[in-house]
Amino acid sequence: MKLFIANKNYSSWSLRAWLILNKLDIKHEEIMLKLFTKAFYQSLQGIAANSKVPAIQDGELTVCESLAIGEYISEAYCSGAGWPSTVAERAKARALSAEMVSSFTALRTAMPMNIRANRRVDITVAVQKDISRINEIFSQHSNYEGGWLFGNWSIVDAMYAPVVLRFKTYGVYLSPQAQQYCNHVLGCPTLKRWIDAALEETDIVPEDEAGEEYVLRVIQQDS
Repeated sequence: MKLFIANKNYSSWSLRAWLILNKLDIKHEEIMLKLFTKAFYQSLQGIAANSKVPAIQDGELTVCESLAIGEYISEAYCSGAGWPSTVAERAKARALSAEMVSSFTALRTAMPMNIRANRRVDITVAVQKDISRINEIFSQHSNYEGGWLFGNWSIVDAMYAPVVLRFKTYGVYLSPQAQQYCNHVLGCPTLKRWIDAALEETDIVPEDEAGEEYVLRVIQQDS
């Protein structure tokens, strides 16, 4: 199996598919393409009709789009184990995953994923509405044992992982319950592997360098 992704510092959708394959321990070859380059689009010709990542090639089959990749991997390789164990929780997890795909445009536009940065941006009414909804989702599921949205890790956690990284980059304040979930996500060893790789990248994508740099200054007092 081949997984086509883009720059780890910036490509939130790539992260989702990568997490699904790695958390479910699916062997694959990782092919990283640099965003907005001629080689990026040339490499995807004949593979991804939409010229976007992520995409997987599994034999003669090509699957594009993070959630579709997750569904395919769960069914073809894990007997459905990529989702929660009960029918009700699987329905809720799929609904939340679909909400991430179709919603939160204002937040994603104002706060592009940029793991290397510490930034501040203007919070519009639309962005705050998106933040409030995600804060609600994280808070409502913080009582599950195991730390993930439905207890054990599942595909829905991969769908929201880039948002957790956005909240960290842009210093978004959340409820204690929502922050607890974010801290759990950030402590995931698999995600840390992605973050470490992102921090080693040097490519700059101007389109995703939003906001003003924020530096936390520690004032030392004389003793």
